[in-house]
Amino acid sequence: MTQSYKELLQQREALELAISKARQNEISTAVTKVRELVAEFGLTAQDVFPGRASKGMASKAVSKVAPKYRDPATGQTWTGRGKAPKWIEGRDRKPFVIA
Repeated sequence: MTQSYKELLQQREALELAISKARQNEISTAVTKVRELVAEFGLTAQDVFPGRASKGMASKAVSKVAPKYRDPATGQTWTGRGKAPKWIEGRDRKPFVIA
């Protein structure tokens, strides 16, 4: 006996719900096991995920660059790096140089 399209869609919906619940249960079990192991051995995020920067650390050093150009009309500045702002784009930069 062949099933109708609607019946198959209902079965798929029920199956997707069952899959989702099973996945959540297994994730919960896995997280519990991981937390137990971390507590038992005193592990850190660096121990578990070597090579990853922790949230508190920057992944690469960021150096601040002093601005080189200033818009006299608005006081906005630009370092000369990246895309030029509208107020200096396509213009001679000499009048905007910060001395």
